[in-house]
Amino acid sequence: MVRLSDTPDSLRERLETLECIGYDSEPWAEAPPLAASRIAIVSTAGLQVRGDNPFTLGGDELAFGAGDYRVIPGDTPASDIVMSHVSTNFDRTGFQQDVNVVFPIDRLRELADNGVIGSVADYHYSFMGASAPEQMEPAIERLIPLLKNDGVNTVLLVPV
Repeated sequence: MVRLSDTPDSLRERLETLECIGYDSEPWAEAPPLAASRIAIVSTAGLQVRGDNPFTLGGDELAFGAGDYRVIPGDTPASDIVMSHVSTNFDRTGFQQDVNVVFPIDRLRELADNGVIGSVADYHYSFMGASAPEQMEPAIERLIPLLKNDGVNTVLLVPV
């Protein structure tokens, strides 16, 4: 784990002044029974399909990610999922050994095969971690109709 004192001055200053936003209300939705759930993965591991545009960061976004996402079709082989997560504080060893650490697609398939969940979505999504929520909001608004069109009624959030 990198210590704050070991980070570059510009990053340390940004982290020390980072405002944590709050919300006035808590959204609530009743979840369907697991056996009726169609589940999509939304990860913040900075994943993309090999050959897709990697997450690129520049300027002030260097340390805090981008507000866009990548689409990962559910039938993508694990060997074709790559990570462009950028952090001095991130160990990729687990991902390199088993994609399910950050993108548990095989576990979802097993749950669907065993009748625990209804089905696995056709498409899944990955954001770059360490993005401010307000920076991600426009992308989330674009993502919602995609999830609905895929029949998704449950999302497995995998923060990385």
